[in-house]
Amino acid sequence: MSLKNQQLINIALVLLSWLTLPLLGKRNIKRFFPASILVVILEFFSVLIGRKQKWWVFYKKPNSMISGELPFIVGPFIVGSMWILKFTYGNFKKFIALNAVIDLIFAYPTVKILEKNKVSTLVRLNHVQFFLYIFYKAFFLYGFQYIFDKTRNTSQ
Repeated sequence: MSLKNQQLINIALVLLSWLTLPLLGKRNIKRFFPASILVVILEFFSVLIGRKQKWWVFYKKPNSMISGELPFIVGPFIVGSMWILKFTYGNFKKFIALNAVIDLIFAYPTVKILEKNKVSTLVRLNHVQFFLYIFYKAFFLYGFQYIFDKTRNTSQ
């Protein structure tokens, strides 16, 4: 895939994700945004470790997160976190199940598509390890949201 096409896909990833936010509703955005930001910060540090350990590589780009991991983080990852919380918060089993399904889809067919199109590839992680790498953050997302809601409810 050419660098220009990859950049267009990156822009589309971010824009399409953020264009769904009005459908989420102002109240839900306000409620779930802090937990999503916390998980994005956690993901940012995880990416730094992953890049240093060469768990994956992105092709045809300068050595930069902006054209690699960042569009996935600030696009589908942050917005998807808020949507998942909206539909499942209050039912931990449903939350974990939905996260597992979405993370499995990303870790298997999506990564295969990215590899086939020469966007990125896993290097020192296999698909199971990559799934676990993205899935563990769900527990932090739910836990922070739970604490955030408890703190807000006791202060009101």
